[in-house]
Amino acid sequence: MTETRSGTRSAVPDIPTGRSRRVRGRPLLYTSYAQDMALLDTRAKRVWTVLLLMLAFGLTVLLQDRSLEVLAGAYALAIGAIGLNIVTGYAGQVSLGHAFFVAIGAYTAAALSGPVDGENLGYGLAEIWIWLPAAGLVAAVAGVIVAPLATRLRGLYLAVVTLGLVFLGEHVFKEWQELTGGPGVGREAAIPQLLGVRLDQDGPLGTREQSLYLLMLVLLVVFAVAARNLARSRVGRAFAAIRDRDIAAAVIGVPLTRYKVLAFGVSSFYAGCAGGLLYTISGYVEPGSFSLLLSVQFIAMVLIGGVATVSGSIAGALFISLLQPLTRSLPSLLPVVSGDTTQTPNVFQVETVLYGLLIVLFLVFEPRGLYGLWIRARNYWKAWPFSY
Repeated sequence: MTETRSGTRSAVPDIPTGRSRRVRGRPLLYTSYAQDMALLDTRAKRVWTVLLLMLAFGLTVLLQDRSLEVLAGAYALAIGAIGLNIVTGYAGQVSLGHAFFVAIGAYTAAALSGPVDGENLGYGLAEIWIWLPAAGLVAAVAGVIVAPLATRLRGLYLAVVTLGLVFLGEHVFKEWQELTGGPGVGREAAIPQLLGVRLDQDGPLGTREQSLYLLMLVLLVVFAVAARNLARSRVGRAFAAIRDRDIAAAVIGVPLTRYKVLAFGVSSFYAGCAGGLLYTISGYVEPGSFSLLLSVQFIAMVLIGGVATVSGSIAGALFISLLQPLTRSLPSLLPVVSGDTTQTPNVFQVETVLYGLLIVLFLVFEPRGLYGLWIRARNYWKAWPFSY
C-alpha cells in the first residue's frame, strides 16, 4: 500500500525496488529473482546448515574410530550419489552404469599414486591434489564418450545401454591384471597424501580414521556446494527443462546434445572422484567390487534420499551406509532349507533384495524419498494444530 499527500492509504501496491526483502511469516514469498535463487534462501536453512556442519566436525572427538570410518565411507559414497543425481535427477537421463565410472576413477587414482617399481601399474604421484582431479577427469572423458548415446536413446533403452557398461567394465578390469591385479588379488588403492603428509596414517589431524573422516567431510562440502550452484545456474535450468520435456526444451532453444553430454560428463567426474576416495579408506581395491550391486546401491541412495536434491543424495548415502552393518548380520538370521541341508544366504543376495524392496516401498509411498518425509514433517509442524 502507498500513502497519498492527504495522509490516506491507497490500494495501489508498492512498486518493488532493487532491494530484496522477505515478508515476515512468508518464507516462500520473494521480492527479487536473486533471492529466489540464493544458495540458502531462508535464515532457518543458514542456521541449520551451520549447526549440522559444527556437529559433523565435532563427531571427530565424539565417536570411536570404527564409527568415523563408516561415516567417512558414507561421505565418499555421497559424492558419487550427487553425481548420479545430476544426470538422473536433474537432467532426467536414467543411468544404471554408475559403477563403471566409479571403477575408472578408482583405478586411475590407484595407478597414479602407486609406486613406480611395484607389481602393478604406478606412477608415484601420491599427492591427492594430483590424482583426485585426474580420476575425475578420466571418468568424465569416458562419460563424454558414452554420452552421444543419450541423444539417440531415452528411458528404458538408455538404462539398458548404461547397464551394459557395468558388465563390460567388469570384464575389462578382471582381464587387465597389470592395472587391477586381477580378480581375488586386487591392488593397493590410492594413497591420500597432502603436502607430504599421509592421511591414512596417524598424524597431525589425529588417528588414521579421524584424518580420513575430516578429508571426506571437507571434500563432500566442496562437491555439494558445487552441485548446488550448478543446479541453480543456467546449466541447471537447462537440465531441468530437458528432464521435464526435452522436445519443449529444444523448441525454446536449449541445445539438447550439448547439455546431455555435459550432464554425463559432470556426473562421471563426480563418480570418478568418489571412486578414487572410497577405496582409500580400506586401502585395497578389487575388480569384483564394481558389480551391478554397486550401481543398485547408488540408485537406491538417490531414490531413497530424494531425486533432484543435493541434500537428499547425502541423506540417502548415509542411510544406505548405516544400514550395511545390519545387512551384514542378516544372512546368519535367515537360514534357507534346501533338501536335507540348511544353507545361509549370501550377504550380497540379501543386500540386493533389501535395496530393491526399499526402492519399491519409497516409490510407492513417498516418491520424494527422505527429503519428502522431511517436507511432510516440516509442513505438519508449521500448520499444527490445523490439518490443512
